[in-house]
Amino acid sequence: MSAPHISVVICAYTEERWEDILAAVSSVRAQSRPALETLLVVDHNETLRDRLAKEYAAPGDVRVLANAGPRGLSAGRNTGIAAARGAVIAFLDDDAVAERDWLLHLAGAYDDPRVLAVGGRTVPVWASGRRPRWFPEEFDWVVGCTYRGLPPGRVRVRNVLGGNASFRREAFDAAGGFATGIGRDGDRRPLGCEETELCIRLTRARPDAVLLIDDRAVIHHRVPAPRERFAYFRARAYAEGLSKALVARSVGAAKGLESERRYASRVLPAGVVRGLRDAVLARPGGAGRAGAIVAGVLTAAGGYAVGSVRARRGAVTFAPAPAGGGARD
Repeated sequence: MSAPHISVVICAYTEERWEDILAAVSSVRAQSRPALETLLVVDHNETLRDRLAKEYAAPGDVRVLANAGPRGLSAGRNTGIAAARGAVIAFLDDDAVAERDWLLHLAGAYDDPRVLAVGGRTVPVWASGRRPRWFPEEFDWVVGCTYRGLPPGRVRVRNVLGGNASFRREAFDAAGGFATGIGRDGDRRPLGCEETELCIRLTRARPDAVLLIDDRAVIHHRVPAPRERFAYFRARAYAEGLSKALVARSVGAAKGLESERRYASRVLPAGVVRGLRDAVLARPGGAGRAGAIVAGVLTAAGGYAVGSVRARRGAVTFAPAPAGGGARD
């Protein structure tokens, strides 16, 4: 089977990330396995869209599009899906850069026709130059990165993580697009889980589907200084609880919390023990990491409780299946 052509979608929303956006595009252009195209989808920011359109005005491999749906990351991704020409659509955050073999490793997994989604490993790049001593690796999902507890290698998973992920086009034909009632909306409350909900919906529509993570497909994700602070850690954990409640309401708690139960019952207790052990051994940050894990769990649980009440009051809105997109290879 020949390797599929891959379209890369990068969603952007603010000029404050101008240099990051350019770096993200450059990293795609430098891939050892070239992308078919890069689609820059701008979220309701005419100034940024015009500036990017001028930057990439020369005919080539980059197209700049306006988000055709409601404000937010989910609708931006759906816009990219509808316009993409590739048989596989990969997503890269606008403040991340991909290693040279990122697409090569994502593409390799699609040799198996059952594989409908492949994600990779996301490494944090701390603004301060190093991880805050109190920040537990078990909570790296707070800053959009791969966290301790995920299995190594190329492994089957319930869901991929949206900032470093790819899907066959037929996955969207089968399950529809990203839910617009879940996920980030610019700098507002840092919600998430839209890729989790989509992946669960996909495996329901296609029970034979295989979803993988290959930790050789690496990107480096910038973590700005405000996100290194405990206030953001707490806000993101609370927002995750809210998002998980919407997912559980949509797809059922059994599937919606399947991976989270293992994470909470095995990975996090081990992290607390490791932190306390480091504290006893007078290693820097041990007590802080143990405390942060406990605080993160309690905060996320509070968000889930509030989100469950809210979810019962209103339904989650889903985007229709992207249809009628660009030509497919």
